[in-house]
Parts: sequence; C-alpha cells; structure tokens
Amino acid sequence: MSTVTSSAPVATPANPLVPAFEAALRRVLAQQGAEGSATAPAAFSAAALACREVLLQRWADTQAQDAQAAAPGAVSTSRRVHYLSMEFLMGRALGNALAALGLAPSVEAALNNESLSLGDALEREPDAALGNGGLGRLAACFLDSFAELGLPAFGYGLRYRFGMFAQRIQDGRQAEVPDDWLRLADPWDVPRPELRYHVGFGGRVVTEGGARRWVPAERVVAEAHDFIVPAHHSQRVATLRLWQASSAEPIDLQAFCRGDHAAAGRHQLAADTLNWVLYPDDSTEAGRLLRLKQEAFLVSASVQDMVARHLRQHGSLDKLGRFEAIHLNDTHPALAPAELMRVLLDHHGLNWDEAWQITREAVSYTNHTLMPEALETWPVRMVEALLPRHLELIYEINHRYLQEARAAGADEGMVQRISLIDEQGERRVRMASLAVVASHRVNGVSALHSELMVQTLFADYARLHPERFHNVTNGVTPRRWLAQANPDLSTVLDKHLGTGWRQDLAQLQKLAPLARKAKVVAEVQAAKRANKLRLAERIRRDLGLVVNPDSLFDVQVKRIHEYKRQLLNLLHVVARYQAIIANPDAAWVPRTVVLAGKAASAYHAAKGIIALAHDIARVVNSDPRVGDKLKLAYLPNYGVSLAEIIMPAADLSEQISTAGTEASGTGNMKFSLNGALTIGTWDGANIEMAQAVGEEHFFIFGLRTEAVDQLKALGYDPRLYIEQDRRLQRVLAAIGDGTFSQGDAERYRWLVDSLTQRDTYLLMADFADYLAAQERVDALYADPAEWGRKAVLNIAGMGGFSSDRTVAEYVERVWSAQSLPPAPR
Repeated sequence: MSTVTSSAPVATPANPLVPAFEAALRRVLAQQGAEGSATAPAAFSAAALACREVLLQRWADTQAQDAQAAAPGAVSTSRRVHYLSMEFLMGRALGNALAALGLAPSVEAALNNESLSLGDALEREPDAALGNGGLGRLAACFLDSFAELGLPAFGYGLRYRFGMFAQRIQDGRQAEVPDDWLRLADPWDVPRPELRYHVGFGGRVVTEGGARRWVPAERVVAEAHDFIVPAHHSQRVATLRLWQASSAEPIDLQAFCRGDHAAAGRHQLAADTLNWVLYPDDSTEAGRLLRLKQEAFLVSASVQDMVARHLRQHGSLDKLGRFEAIHLNDTHPALAPAELMRVLLDHHGLNWDEAWQITREAVSYTNHTLMPEALETWPVRMVEALLPRHLELIYEINHRYLQEARAAGADEGMVQRISLIDEQGERRVRMASLAVVASHRVNGVSALHSELMVQTLFADYARLHPERFHNVTNGVTPRRWLAQANPDLSTVLDKHLGTGWRQDLAQLQKLAPLARKAKVVAEVQAAKRANKLRLAERIRRDLGLVVNPDSLFDVQVKRIHEYKRQLLNLLHVVARYQAIIANPDAAWVPRTVVLAGKAASAYHAAKGIIALAHDIARVVNSDPRVGDKLKLAYLPNYGVSLAEIIMPAADLSEQISTAGTEASGTGNMKFSLNGALTIGTWDGANIEMAQAVGEEHFFIFGLRTEAVDQLKALGYDPRLYIEQDRRLQRVLAAIGDGTFSQGDAERYRWLVDSLTQRDTYLLMADFADYLAAQERVDALYADPAEWGRKAVLNIAGMGGFSSDRTVAEYVERVWSAQSLPPAPR
C-alpha cells in the first residue's frame, strides 16, 4: 500500500485535476500497450508521465509569473535565488508529486482497476542518485520550501549518471558498485535543448586590445535538464536544473576512418566523465582533477544561465546583484565569484569596481563544517593548468582584499591567515576563504556552529567584517519527512490538530497539552508500532534477521565518519553483549540496534567501522544466550527511500558526535519529528532541539565543547580513561583478541591502537557517560506510558525546525532586496 494515500491532502471529486489526470493515465497506459494488463513498471511510468503533464504546465505558469514580477518597473522585494550545490538528494518523486497534486486516491483507484496497487508502482522508482548525505538532503528540502513559499528560485546541480555509488555488503565488507539509476528512462527528466553553454578548461590567457581573454584548450557543452519540484498548497513549482556535459567537438573522423575508434571518441569520453560519479575518489591526482573540473563545470554553466536570463528580462547587468542571488551550498561551488567576475569583465566589458560590486551583492555562502581537513583547497598548479583566467582573477581579488585589510589595521600574521592563497608548503587556493571574501553574507547552520565558526575558522574575517556573519539553523520539510514518510502518525496529528501543520509546522506546539492524555499517547504509540513492524519486515527481507518489534529500536543512520562516532555506538553494543552474557537472567530491556550509512570509497577507517559492525552482528545475533535481548542490524545502501522507512520506526535517535564537530544535522530533526527520543551530545542542532523540547526530554551526555577544548589543550591521554573503567577494558580486549573476528587478533589491532594511543574524537573520554545515558534510556523505556508522553512532547517541540522557517530566514537576511546595503551612488 502506498505511503502517500493516507497522508496526502485528500482528493475530492471537486479536484479539477482528477478527470484530466485519469484521462492522461489511460492514454499513457494505452500507448504503452499496458491497458488491461498493466505491469508495475508500466503503471509507474504511466503515473509519472501523467503527473509530468500537469507539472510542466505549472512550471510554465510559474516562470511566467516570476518573469512578470521581475520585469522593469515591477515592484518586487524578492530576488531570484540561484542555489548552487554539488548534491541534491531528492529521493523518489512520484509519491511526492501525487501528494502535492492531491491525486493519490485517483491513481490508486485507476491502478486498482488494472489489478495493481499504487505501492507496487512506487516501488519501481529508483532514488535519484544526485547526492550522498545531509548536504544533499538539505538542498532537496530547500527546493520543496522554495516551491511552498513561492520563492523565485533555481537549484543548480550536476546530472550524475551513477551517483556516488551503490553500497553492497560482501562478507561483511562494503563494496562499491555503480548506482545505475538512469538505466531506464527517467520520466521526470525535462531536457532543455535550447539552453546550452560552453565551458572551457586549460589553455592560456592572452591580451587583446588591453584586455585579458581566455583561450581554453578544451571545451565542453553544458546541456540543461530540469527536474520540477511542486508545492503542496499552491500551483507554484521550483526548478532543479541539472547540467549534462557533451563534447563541443564532433568525433575525430580521420581517427575513426583509420580505425582508431578510441581516439576518435576521446573528446566525448572526457565530457561524459564529468557526469559519471559524485565525488570521484580524491586519493589520486586524476580523481582530484576530475572533482575540480566538475565544480568548475557546475559553476560556469549556472552563472552563464543566470546572466543570460537576467539579460533577457532586464537588458543590462548594472543591477544584476540587486535582482539575482547566488548562494553557495558549502565550498564546492566557491569558484562562482571568480566565474561571475570573468563573465562580467571579459564578456561584458564591465570595469573591476562595477563587476566586484555586483559579485559581492549577488554571492552568499553557507559553511557546513568546522573541520579544516574538510574545507576544500586546490593546488595553485592545478588551478593554473585547468582554469588560468580564474587564477588570475583570484590573485587580483586577493591582492585588493589584503590591501584593504592592511589599511584596516591587519598585521602580517593576519594577512597570511586571511590570504586566499596558502603559502605553506605546496601553494594552495583556499576555497572557503574565496567564498567568505566574495560574499555579502556568510552563515553557519546551527547556533553553536555559527558561534564556533566566527571564533575559530573565520575569526580573522569576523574581526574585519562582523556584520557579514550570522546563523540560520537548518530545517527539514514536513511534507516529505512526516506527511509522506509517516502516514499513520500524520493521521493522528490531523485528527487532533487539523491539517494545517503541513504548511505551518509551528502548529505542532498544540500537541504539547495533549501529551497528558493517555488516549492520544496510545494513538501515537500505535502509529510507532505500525512503523516498527514495517521496518522489522524490511530487516527480515534484506538481512534474513528476525527482530522483535516490541524491542527498543535504537537507530543511527548517517554517513560513516569517525567524528560521527558510530564506533562509540558499537562499543556500547559490545559492552551490552558482555553484560548480558555475564547475567542473562537480569531484567534486560530488549534492544534492536539499527545502523546504516556509506563510507567514502577511500576512507579506510570508516570502512573498517562497517566491517567491525558486521563482525559484531555475526556474533551477537547468533548467540543463543542473547536471544531477543539484543540484535544488531546493518542495512545496506542507505538513501532517502530507506530513511523514509527507518526514521518513523525509531524509538531512540543516536546523535553522538564529539561536541564541536557536527555543524547541525538534519537527521536528528527527522527522527524527533517522527516521535523518537534523542540520545546525544551537546552539539550542532541537538542543542536547539533540546532547548525547544526541554532538556529533560533528551538523553544528553558527554563532554561539551569547552571541556573538549580544555582536555585537548592539557594533553588528552585516552589510557587514563581506559585504566579507570573495567567495562571499557573488556570491550577493547574482546575487539583486539579476535572475539568478533573469528580468532583473528590482527584484524582490528589498528583500531584498538588508534583508540588507546590517539582517540582523536574522544570516545574513551565519553564512554562511561554514554553508557550511563543508555541506562537511563532502558529505565524510561521500561515505563511505556512515560516514554510515550515524552515522545509526544518531542513531536510537539519540533515546530521550529521546518525548512520553510529556514528558507524564510534566508530570504529575510540574505536573499531579499532589503537585505542588501544601499547601492553606492
């Protein structure tokens, strides 16, 4: 059965789309020869193509409205937003489209007439492999909110052919295979053959008539493909424009004729490679070069598209920055200001001051990480070889900026720190610095992150430009992550609150007084159990593991990274296993630990954590002394559709990063919105969530950021914590002696050595407090009524964490015309 039928706004006979939609559905089925004998794939294609007809008309209407609003003389306070991101993790589109159009019941009925269910059709759609983690899912939520709020906007990304990779688990180890999501025709893809832009690489810069001009050695053509994202409460849509590369040169016919077919097609192969994979493995020089080319390709095509649209509507570029906003989602698109300067200077003849004023007005930047190793830098030699004109412009931006800084009193130490070029060792271009210097506004994504951002990473810039920095806490769309993912809970909310929470999530606060009503708590718990049964079935199907749906579902799903501390979770599983074996007759609260997530292909430590999880699961799940008291399930190939099954089923959300390392998180919001309680550190958006819900309704543990910094400053020695904790000693001994690796004591020697000698992310320091928090979890779960009450209060407190609120804050502070300083006269 579909997950959208009971959660979407109910279609009635008055819905004017129903007759036309049913006719389109019948027509498409007939064209496919499937009418009367429809298969699930044909039903999916028919439903998607019928939706597409409606969405294309809405797209045309939206673009006409936005063009009229942007016409000369029109009064508009909204600038058009151009949101540049390497990732857009959209998930499946059909369920969302049907929910937005209010057509799920009609499609369900039509497919029932064909002896099919809507659920069968929905399962035939692959997840769009256009992203990997929270960065891409946030961008997808923003597109939903752009449409819902009626914001003139485009998302810009790349049309990846094989995503990052599909994760397979072979003998307990991650294996990467291509995610061939486009192997069948994509019914949502809307080619725009009229939108083609040339993008150059390499070559040289020449001087002609006193002006500098770039002569690239290689050119590719960026071809636009649109993905339409509908609003749920209006006829507005947002557009995700994806770029596909093709060769600007035809085949080398001479090489082809002489039989050298590989040489004849080398230009097209080089272009195709740009769209093959998200985040090519950067452990090789070739992989790093391809990443930089992808970023330059995205930026150049998007900037050219924006400039061309602006010229069509306004006729001149002098006010481009007052009408167009370019937002950089992390540092991947940080070449955008250099590309915009190149276009304005070289193609349109503006002088430097005019072009820089426009660029500074247009560009803004969201930082997503405090970890220096995660901030992109590129070798100067690589940028010079691939983008020589851009490097010239970066040098000039840097020269002028450092002159201004010196005039403002910066000493040479600060000058070195704020320079766009890192002169230490191999000279490198600092992309985050370029983004900060070129932006009129820079934000973090949670209150703590934004505070630490200006205290540490960008401290010097913040001293020079304090007005530039601000916070916008992340949010998630309630349409996808509650209404669509959790129809059972949505039905309960509709019954007690009405349906307005889908459009105004703040209405969830009306649920708080109802947490005292046993009947309401019971209804929420019944919805939770239905979702747990669904997840239990998925675990049985994928892993062959039977889990108890009445056990506590303890869930950690996210990208595998040492700072997110999936390893701390596994240490607790081992400690719990050892305690159960030591005292099997104790009154244990049954627990099912669910993990999922991908490790980057070159991230060997993260892949080792995945291997350890499977090795621990092999022992724990097969030990008859444990039974249902403890199970460990690692679900492969984590993505949006799997998250839509996992998150509504979670009882406990693990958000356990080392304090000061997680910028925000959005998974934490999705879990809490669906009634999970959080065990977490005082980090990222956990803090604001706990403050909104009530800290007493969270399981907070571990060192806080100030204590982490103090401990590291004093000289952290993990062995001191190990010596004081017999449980920790036993856990490390078991991992190190081969208990979980079939007697192979060397398999995880590297991991034990790392924890005992370095422990970069302070697992040893937080272990005891983490286990104490888990004991509090057990005690509360043993009281179902009190657990249920707190679950209801968690849902009620999440009204402020909608992406609608996040986008509205961006509009107010960054993307509106009023957010800009007065233009110089």
